Amino acid sequence: MKVDVELIREVLLKVEEMPFDGAFHDIGVEGRSPTEIAYHVMILHEAGFVEAMDLGLSWKPIRLTYRGHQFLDAARNDSIWEKAKTAVVERTGALTFEGLKVALPMVVKNLISEHFE
Repeated sequence: MKVDVELIREVLLKVEEMPFDGAFHDIGVEGRSPTEIAYHVMILHEAGFVEAMDLGLSWKPIRLTYRGHQFLDAARNDSIWEKAKTAVVERTGALTFEGLKVALPMVVKNLISEHFE
């Protein structure tokens, strides 16, 4: 299965909406299968963006980590998200999660710098 950065963003947004009660939760994303979602929850867990429970072939999120909150805070804004995606593709020729992890803070920093010029 391929990593889908759009689904990563959607999963993070869904996890953010969950109650903080220490339990794992089911999340759904329209047009996505439970297997696709579970795979991306697993990837986000491995990357340190969410805490999740491994239930065999089904991974369930528990909460966002600090790192996950930081990424999502930058990725939440559609304009910033699109600028970061464009920058990654223009400079690398591919849209990768690793590239977005680098590009999002840079886009935010550039927008802030422009404000103070």
